[in-house]
Amino acid sequence: MAVIQGSENVFEDLGFDTEEAANLKVRTDLMLKLRQYILERGWTQEQASDFFGEPQPRISNLMNGEISRFSVDKLINMLVKAGMKVTVNVVLKT
Repeated sequence: MAVIQGSENVFEDLGFDTEEAANLKVRTDLMLKLRQYILERGWTQEQASDFFGEPQPRISNLMNGEISRFSVDKLINMLVKAGMKVTVNVVLKT
């Protein structure tokens, strides 16, 4: 069996074009931080809904990793509401 080393972005490895893969990776990383924040507090989806001012079904979407339902802007706004600092690191791809 041959083992192939993946890239830093699983979405590229799955065949998404470079731009879409980058967007999906960013949204996934942001969603995972929000999910972790909610789980660490032991919140129900209803409690998270109240905190973020989002309908409970949206929190369910977040917890289930439904990437397509969230924009980068929405996720950043939620992270800031949770008291997190969001930074962007851009590097030249070699």
